[in-house]
Amino acid sequence: MESVLAEEIKRLGGSNIVKGNRAVFFDGDLAMVYRANYRLRTALRVFRQIDSFRYTNVDDFYLKCLRMKWESYMNLNQTFSIQSTVFHSDIFKNSMFASLKVKDAIADRFRQRYGTRPDVDTQSPDIIFNVHISNDMVTISLDSSGESLHKRGYRQVQGDAPLSEVLAAGMILMTGWDGITDFLDPMCGSGTLPIEAALIARNIPPGKYRKSWSFMSWKDFDPELFEQIKEEAEVREFNGKIYASDILHKNILASQSNARSARVYNLIHFEKGDFADINLPLKNSTLIMNPPYGERLTSPDLDNLYSMIGERLKHHYSSNQAWILSSSPNLIHKIGLKPSVKVRLLNGALECTYQKYELFEGKRIDRIVKKRLR
Repeated sequence: MESVLAEEIKRLGGSNIVKGNRAVFFDGDLAMVYRANYRLRTALRVFRQIDSFRYTNVDDFYLKCLRMKWESYMNLNQTFSIQSTVFHSDIFKNSMFASLKVKDAIADRFRQRYGTRPDVDTQSPDIIFNVHISNDMVTISLDSSGESLHKRGYRQVQGDAPLSEVLAAGMILMTGWDGITDFLDPMCGSGTLPIEAALIARNIPPGKYRKSWSFMSWKDFDPELFEQIKEEAEVREFNGKIYASDILHKNILASQSNARSARVYNLIHFEKGDFADINLPLKNSTLIMNPPYGERLTSPDLDNLYSMIGERLKHHYSSNQAWILSSSPNLIHKIGLKPSVKVRLLNGALECTYQKYELFEGKRIDRIVKKRLR
């Protein structure tokens, strides 16, 4: 997913982009901070680095934190919290101890200068500091997002095992779907995939319906600049079709409710039905499905379900591309088609494989013969 996010950042104007492990680093100004939060579809949070240093022991760590100009980032009447992650450190055995030392440094810094200190609020702080420790290297950042960016603001109804909006958007962008041709999710659940597809097709920013971000509490927040950023994205026309179906009526109702909230209901064709019975005249289109894989959801006969998926794709959806997400290698093997692409993704805590199937017309041997005759 890092490659998808890096490409998004590049399109939005980020520079010096470097892909890391489950993170992408880039340079940008304050406008880019706003733009990234408002328009990135595959980011969970956007951090603004404010300092980095090496340390030799706990006292050295504390003193270097004490020297930081925390008063540049918050006022006495604002609350704050600290979120820490620690990797491969011989000194900090857990993140809570690291957070405590940073909190002490902030409190002591303010007391030295103002005789009092801002309060900690772990539930809804005004300012969120992120502390990342790897070996003897410390990076301290401001969390500009606050709540995770997967919380778009449109979800009204939760499904039984909903996809994250960020994962769904990444899955769509990974297919190369152009937002022009048709799109189908035949097992739509609460509608995350078709809704994200509609937002992509119309170029509607993922932050369109979200009301707040942590950067709104920053001392340098510029409301006029943020309004300019929100006006940058031009909504485009979409003349294709987005289809969403599910075997359960309650899932169709949930999808429709969420689509109305996202104001894309009129872009999606909803249908209650079994994929085994649905026939759509799709050509050069994209199908994405997230069938049950026996972890959070169960099906009485998952082997037959996956076999049916393979048969339907092969005989009724040729001249299209299909992508399937599953955490079960045994089940996805039952599809009986050879994938052309395999990508490892995390669906929550589940390690999944996202596989692409190119669905050509005719028999494979006929295609090989034709290719050799050219």
